Amino acid sequence: MGLIKIFSGKESIAKNLQTVIEKGNVTVIQRENKQNSGSAAIIELFIEEDDFMKVRDAIEDFKMNM
Repeated sequence: MGLIKIFSGKESIAKNLQTVIEKGNVTVIQRENKQNSGSAAIIELFIEEDDFMKVRDAIEDFKMNM
């Protein structure tokens, strides 16, 4: 299957979420979306669709506790 985006935002938050997901033995693909205005880059995190159900609860818990 394909990739799904699970997060888009600040690098510090993305790194924390990536750590949580990788504890569930799921590979995270990170993409940096640089802005032309010179502001901080937006980080996007993706996982395989097949892995989503493995980490769905962990993602929701992370977002609720932000």
